[in-house]
Amino acid sequence: MNQLSDRLNSLSPSATLAMSQKSSELKAQGIDVINLSVGEPDFNTPDHIKEAAKKAIDDNFSRYSPVPGYPALRNAIVEKLKKENGLEYTAAQISCANGAKQSVCNTILVLVNPGDEVIVPAPYWVSYPEMVKMAEGTPVIVSAGIEQDFKITPEQLEAAITPKTKALILCSPSNPTGSVYTKEELAGLSAVLAKHPQVIVIADEIYEHINYIGAHQSIAQFPEMKERTVIVNGVSKAYAMTGWRIGFIAGPEWIVKACNKLQGQYTSGPCSVSQKAAEVAYTGTQEPVKEMQKAFQRRRDLIVKLAKEIPGFEVNVPQGAFYLFPKCDAFFGKSNGERKIADSDDLAMYLLEEAHVACVGGASFGAPECIRMSYATSDENIVEAIRRIKEALAKLK
Repeated sequence: MNQLSDRLNSLSPSATLAMSQKSSELKAQGIDVINLSVGEPDFNTPDHIKEAAKKAIDDNFSRYSPVPGYPALRNAIVEKLKKENGLEYTAAQISCANGAKQSVCNTILVLVNPGDEVIVPAPYWVSYPEMVKMAEGTPVIVSAGIEQDFKITPEQLEAAITPKTKALILCSPSNPTGSVYTKEELAGLSAVLAKHPQVIVIADEIYEHINYIGAHQSIAQFPEMKERTVIVNGVSKAYAMTGWRIGFIAGPEWIVKACNKLQGQYTSGPCSVSQKAAEVAYTGTQEPVKEMQKAFQRRRDLIVKLAKEIPGFEVNVPQGAFYLFPKCDAFFGKSNGERKIADSDDLAMYLLEEAHVACVGGASFGAPECIRMSYATSDENIVEAIRRIKEALAKLK
């Protein structure tokens, strides 16, 4: 008997989590799998942040926090936004949640009514359309291919906006492509949005500090967009704190209050100890962030160089995050004599079983012609993984 809700039945499972689980299952069987499917840094949380968590435990930060987070953490975020981004907010315009994922979902749930449209540029993070569907909205997918570095143009945005458009989800630096919108590109999008004041921008900036082209640019910097933008960020990527589950939104107070109201009814405030650790992440030394960024850039250069040597791959140069998103449709329809590759999901499964390298097919990211590889792993793993992939793909004829 299936008594699950229509809401749940409308959702697709996370392809990234599914591939990571399959990789773990093979590893449990003793198979040497190199996992390029996971979206998290391979570094440990910096020691000074861990020490702050230990102190928080000793200081008995073990009770419920305010729903939007401790004032000290929200004030630390206010200072971070002012110092690093040149953006002025108050603590009342900040709401902390159980990771940036909840922050995105909260924002969508408080804004979107049944039938509302939300523009989602593709390639997109797998959860964006699913969150819109959960809110009974309609995802409007706007595709940008590798030839335009996976970034939508003002003309594409203009064409996608209708009277039903409620929001635009913009992720820069991007998961899954690593693409980064420049200030000039954001200005072009802002000029379009200025003509459509009903559209709110949900700016997912979780990869802000993993950026290889200089200072991060936020669409909230434009005067006409500040009161129509909800910035989403957190400590998971920049500070290697994925398991600590602290994200936040910064935006118009009416939206922040709505997210607090919603969150107060289903999770309340995020983990108290994690909040104290996040506070120190923002207020303490930023040297570990810089060191991790340098390592990711070195790995980016390595994996791009090696992937470009694979016949049949079309590779661009990602400018942020830690993903490579090569176009791989040259292999569709080919076979190794035992199995035929129908699409990128097939190809990802073939690489897992044949090369013992876990990647994620692009269909769930809205780009079925591509495949996502995370280079948040060691240089040695990158070299060996690409060697295995190249060898396995050479068997497809």
